[in-house]
Amino acid sequence: MEQVVNKDTFFYIGTYASADQPGIYVGALNSDTGEMRIAHDMAGVDNPSYLALSPGKDSLYVASETDEGEVLVYRRDISTGELHLMDRKSTKGASPCYVSVTADGKWVLASNYSSGSVSVFPVGDQDTLDETSALIEHTGRGLNDDRQEGPHAHSIQPDPSGQYAVVCDLGLDQIIVYRLEEGRLVTHRETNQPPGSGPRHLVFHENGKWAYVINELNNTVTAFMYDARRGELNTVQHISTLPEGHTGEGTAADIRISPCGRFLYASNRGDDSIVLYHIDQESGELEAVDWTSTLGQTPRNFNVLPGGILLVANQDSNNIVAFQMDREDGRLTHTGFKLEVPRPVCIVPVD
Repeated sequence: MEQVVNKDTFFYIGTYASADQPGIYVGALNSDTGEMRIAHDMAGVDNPSYLALSPGKDSLYVASETDEGEVLVYRRDISTGELHLMDRKSTKGASPCYVSVTADGKWVLASNYSSGSVSVFPVGDQDTLDETSALIEHTGRGLNDDRQEGPHAHSIQPDPSGQYAVVCDLGLDQIIVYRLEEGRLVTHRETNQPPGSGPRHLVFHENGKWAYVINELNNTVTAFMYDARRGELNTVQHISTLPEGHTGEGTAADIRISPCGRFLYASNRGDDSIVLYHIDQESGELEAVDWTSTLGQTPRNFNVLPGGILLVANQDSNNIVAFQMDREDGRLTHTGFKLEVPRPVCIVPVD
């Protein structure tokens, strides 16, 4: 195992791979330059697509996106980043494509895309998982016959308070807020999105007052005021992720807020770009100011690492590309570095 030098920051990469191929990679980023390398890789999991770290960064939770969905738990070697399998549990659903952890580390949440359901796991000793404490199956359909023939829970995200879990269901054009009551999910509120929009991922602003959802099918972002006490999302704005005059097919994918809270980024597959929005610090509304090529195909996921480096996982060109974020205006500049990785679909940094 190669020791990572002091300037390097670990990050984990999830991919689409069969169990006999390397599927989870430990990357190392030089945050001064944007240079990247692979420190370690491991096989043994089918489609380890989405990843989440435990609050203490000791463990990595991995969604195995298969018909018989699982969440796996790996213990991290903090000196090398190497992973050691500790546990695995069925999500009791098909194609889990998202996994998250509450801030107190007590509950792991998973969304099963193909079966349109969400699961909750109590966390036991050493971050292992007990059997599911909740399984909710959605019903209904949306406008799009090809993509919304039934429910498709695309993400489940705890709110900052840990009282609520918020689900984006692409198939239903709904954002469903559940109360998280000792591992049970109790339906609290449902927020309808425009028909055919396909809500995918949600992020909360650090101020706790705003939330943003990327809508996959109509390439938009929705800005919300968030009432944390009531667990209520109130729509403020819908804004396109695409540049004016764009033609051709494509879908939106991922969404992130910069650590400073002034910039929001979203990725476009087809246009193969990252759009930069400035966040109005009074209202939370967005202004689109720039689009940057991801220098690859199908930017399914991206993330922000220390040093203001933004890494983009280009699924269909098999690479991860590093960009420097401008501290003043948030614009992205390619660092000159790429990393070859087969079918990367998730990037999780270790702060």
